[in-house]
Amino acid sequence: MKEALRNKNFIYIPHNSSFIIRRNCGFTLLEVLIALAIIGALLVTLISTLNYHLSLVARQETITVATLLAKNKMAALSKSPEENKGFFDSPYDRYSYETFVKDSPYGGIAEIVVVVRSGNDEVTLNELIVK
Repeated sequence: MKEALRNKNFIYIPHNSSFIIRRNCGFTLLEVLIALAIIGALLVTLISTLNYHLSLVARQETITVATLLAKNKMAALSKSPEENKGFFDSPYDRYSYETFVKDSPYGGIAEIVVVVRSGNDEVTLNELIVK
């Protein structure tokens, strides 16, 4: 009995010496359920935010690659302008291109237009060159 009085997990009730009550040391089921609900809501928000940002990163990567491919095609067209369309070589075979050569209102100058597409994304570059 004296050892039980020294142990912090038990409470001794002095008016009735036959009862030793165990102190409540855990969480109730309600507290655990509320904590799980809060953590679950935070995880759903975190996962949806992460998914949104990953889709933004994928789209920006597509636009960046399409812009670089369009600049490369524009540099090649500056030397010999011609209208053309097709697909890029592997690993960029999901990107298509279309080139236009237009006369500008200024004498001796032409406008080159390069359009690169991948899915719903499209990049258009224009450049003026001397004929």
